[in-house]
Amino acid sequence: QVQLVESGGGLVQAGGSLRLSCAVSGRTSISYAMGWFRQDSGKELEFVASISWSGDDTHVADSVQGRFAISRGNAKNTANLLMTRLKPEDTAVYYCAAARWAGVTSQRSDFDSWGQGTQVTVSS
Repeated sequence: QVQLVESGGGLVQAGGSLRLSCAVSGRTSISYAMGWFRQDSGKELEFVASISWSGDDTHVADSVQGRFAISRGNAKNTANLLMTRLKPEDTAVYYCAAARWAGVTSQRSDFDSWGQGTQVTVSS
């Protein structure tokens, strides 16, 4: 059974930084891209960033461009999201996801395994 476990969420003041991590277990047969999405209360799920299996290609949403960076750990089954210069509007539950294939994508439908989410709260 595939499992994704996120860690690193929490409360931070505006302008601060947080690093989210995600580890995938139980998925060894294919190569897969990984991504981060977020959802604030009452809002739709929003794409944040994704990274290819190789780690060579990344895609970051315009809303976090220049502030967030996605990377892959030394182990291919991990992905990290470094969030800097955080703003109150970045407050949301952040979800890690694994894609159906290796190439970078921002489409929610391309991801078929999801974590439980981790809360990020940015105070003003």
